[in-house]
Order: sequence, then structure tokens, then C-alpha cells
Amino acid sequence: MTADPTLALIWAFIIALAVFMYVVLDGFDLGIGILFPAFGVGEERDQAMNAIAPVWDGNETWLVLGGGGLMAAFPLAFAILMPAMYPPIIAMLLGLVFRGVAFEFRWRDPRHRGFWDFAFTAGSVTAALAQGIVLGALLQGVKVTGRGYGGGWLDWLTPFSLLTGVGVVAGYALLGACWLIFKADGGTQRHAFRLARIAGIASALAVTAVSAATPFLDQRYYERWLTFPSILFAGSVPVLVGALSIGFWWALLRKKELLPFVLTLGLYLLCFIGLGISMYPDIVPGSVSIVQAATARDSQVFMLIGVAIMLPVILAYTAWSYWVFRGKVGESSGYH
Repeated sequence: MTADPTLALIWAFIIALAVFMYVVLDGFDLGIGILFPAFGVGEERDQAMNAIAPVWDGNETWLVLGGGGLMAAFPLAFAILMPAMYPPIIAMLLGLVFRGVAFEFRWRDPRHRGFWDFAFTAGSVTAALAQGIVLGALLQGVKVTGRGYGGGWLDWLTPFSLLTGVGVVAGYALLGACWLIFKADGGTQRHAFRLARIAGIASALAVTAVSAATPFLDQRYYERWLTFPSILFAGSVPVLVGALSIGFWWALLRKKELLPFVLTLGLYLLCFIGLGISMYPDIVPGSVSIVQAATARDSQVFMLIGVAIMLPVILAYTAWSYWVFRGKVGESSGYH
């Protein structure tokens, strides 16, 4: 049996949604881990940790949905990409495990809190850097031989993938700082404003560098971004990025609490749209299209029924958890 092109596109959208939700939701709690050493020992660090303690593990549901959906709906892409990215993916998972353990032990083992703070930061940086490297390795292309990965063990490691890795670390740090502006108060919030300015500059430089380099990775990227008539559509993305960036800096200078986080989410969405412009209609750039990688129609339909039931449930309990834990956090709330 063959894949249904319409269902393949629906599944591509579902996976893209899951990845985007993971990036923006787990991104800000990874960002707080990245920024953690910059906060003062004691109240500031406790408040930063408590700002994400009720929701961090639920945020990672989206990673499971994205990874599981890729394996089930696009098994060919999964079979090619996993061997190509094993080292950074394993590093990412180990980083997530390490920081997850730190959440629990930091409160229960106060005598070694310094070590668990280090574990929280190291796991967060490792996971964010690995995710960015995977993104860069995907964009620069994966060598495919037949129906499998045809490259080497370290093909993912290039200057471009390291650049995207650093860019994701900076972007997550910006999300984390903006989340703390919204959730914290007092000295922690003032510190978060300062960190947001630093992370904002670093993120802008990284996005500019990656955007400038991407069209020259592949001729197709160049044609989609820099040739007529594609540039008429693609060119709106950097224009909107510039507009939102101006709004972001205005919100920071005006000491707005929620607006910097919302505008940062908008910037992430535009970057995600830019990624789609570069890659579509491929799922493995330059080698395998979305339709070619999709599983059989009956399998697509069967899984879609399950997603139609579970996706609203995931969205509902995610929204409910954020509603229950709305408002500012204090030093005494969270894990104990």
C-alpha cells in the first residue's frame, strides 16, 4: 500500500506542531537552566526553579509526540535521521535525564545543592546545544544511500551545526529570561530583565548569522530565499522578524512583564516558518520528500484517530496546568 499525500501533509503538520510546542515550552525551562549560574544562590535560584517546577515535565510530552510521530508516520525518515544524529540525540537525552534528576534531588539533598545546581545547568546546556546541532545537521543535509543513512559517525559535526547549536542555547536563554520576567518579582525579575537584554543581543546575532549562511548551504535554499519570485514571499519573514524585534526591545525598555515573552514566541514562530520555507516539501532535505517518507495510508488513518483523541487531551491538560499555577512564584513555592 502507498502513502496518501494529503494524510502525509497532515502528519507533517502534526509533527511540526509537536516540535514547535516542545521548543517554546521546554525551551523556556531549559533557558532558565542555562541562566541558572547567573542568579544568586538562595532566593533568586529558588524562585527561578519554582517558576518552572510545576510544568517542566509536562512540557516534554511534546518531545515524545514529535519523536514518536516521526517514527510511526515517517519511518523512512526516522531510519535515515536517527543513525545520522545518534551522538547529539543521545547527548540531548542524557542532558534531559541529568537535569530532571537535579529537579528532585536539589530540594531533598540540600548538603549537595551546589552539585545539583551544576547538574541542572549542565543538563540544560547539553540538551539545548544538542538540539541546535541536530537542527544544523538536518539543514546542511544528510547523505542517503538507497533507503538508509550513507554518511559517517561525525558528519553532523560542522561549523554550521555548531553555530546553530550556540544559537539555540542563546534563544532558549532568551525564552527563560522572558519567562522569569513574567513569573518572578523583586530582585529576580530585575535580574531577568538584565539577562533578557544580553540574551536578546546574542540571539539576534545568532539568528542573523544562521540566516545569512543558510541560503549558501544548498542551491535550493538560495533559490527559495534570494531569487524572484520566491523572495516576495520569503522576504516577508525577515521583515516581520525585524518588526517583532523592535517591539521586543520596546517592551523590555518599558518594563512590560508578559509582552517580551509573547513577542519572543512570535520570533520563534517566524524562525520556524523560515525553516519550513527552506525544507518543504522534503523531510530529509535534498533526499527524501514528505510523501516518500510516509507510511501506508491505512497506518496513517489508524494513527490519526489516536492523535485526534489524544492531542486535544494534551492541549487541555497543558492549558489547565498553566492556569492552575498562574501568577507570580515565591521562594517557598514549588518542590520541597
